[in-house]
Amino acid sequence: MIWIAVDAMGGDTAPGLVVDGALAAARHLDLGVVLVGPVSRLEAQVERHAIGIEASKVRFVEAGAVIDMVESPSAALRRKPNASIKVAADLVARGEAAALFSAGHTGATVMAAHGSFGMIAGVDRPALAATIPTKGGPAILLDVGASVECRPAHLLQFAVMGSVYARVALGMDEPRVGLLSIGEEATKGNDLTREAHRLLTGGTAVNFIGNIEARDVYSGDADVIVCDGFTGNVALKISEGLVETIESLLREELSSTITMRVGSLLTQRAMRHFKRRVDYSEYGGAPLLGVAGITIVGHGRSSAKAVRNAVAMAYRFASGQFIQRVEREIAVVAVPHQ
Repeated sequence: MIWIAVDAMGGDTAPGLVVDGALAAARHLDLGVVLVGPVSRLEAQVERHAIGIEASKVRFVEAGAVIDMVESPSAALRRKPNASIKVAADLVARGEAAALFSAGHTGATVMAAHGSFGMIAGVDRPALAATIPTKGGPAILLDVGASVECRPAHLLQFAVMGSVYARVALGMDEPRVGLLSIGEEATKGNDLTREAHRLLTGGTAVNFIGNIEARDVYSGDADVIVCDGFTGNVALKISEGLVETIESLLREELSSTITMRVGSLLTQRAMRHFKRRVDYSEYGGAPLLGVAGITIVGHGRSSAKAVRNAVAMAYRFASGQFIQRVEREIAVVAVPHQ
């Protein structure tokens, strides 16, 4: 059985909804979950699901500390060696679990995974790969927060890893890679994007289609969109806020008059479909690419559904030998180090 280590204390909804989602994944898939945190609290949560979940598919590992969102990740990991995210990452490093999931402190998750697993040979920096909706279907945006300061070679490595991810997770044969910049021309952008453009057009194995402007991120023109972690995180957070605002405004308009309330009833199905297309919980989490161990990072506000889908993603990656596939791709491309 494939076991997934779950940082059960990570995130705004922990441990309740994290446990709910993890057990839902164990119930419906051929996997087991290792719940990491204060065992007495976690056992109490699992007791709510006593019916319908096999005891053989759930294990507990004690971790008495939690890293709060406001803490410095490096300092917190030093002060709290028994933090739930560190203990969960070490389980994977020792081979007691095949993958890690956490919806907790992103910086701490990145550092714990890096410290426990190390990096894949040929990769210098990790990247968080978020799945975003576009007109043509889902696409991959990376990095969205793991590596804020990047060099051109790092963006090339992100392009390679994002392409592998698109093939494994989205079933794409030859994903189109775009570089996020302020203009389509190769000369547009800053030193980072101009040099990255040159590297990406230098005969690498990725299917590079050129620069992508911010207004075209959701057009469906590119399947993989590459940028540094600062730019990607800002883009992702703006997108999340915009979706929430659009949903709120639509509800207000559709319920403002009797005529519109009748129309609202008729458009509920379309609204539900729209919600599914833009809801991050449909994808569950973002894989941390580049580290030599499968790591899925969830949204801090992850629902039980999001956790369930994130654990399912970790299972697919583990069963599909994702790390080995990335290693092979990186070795073929021979990405330069910087």
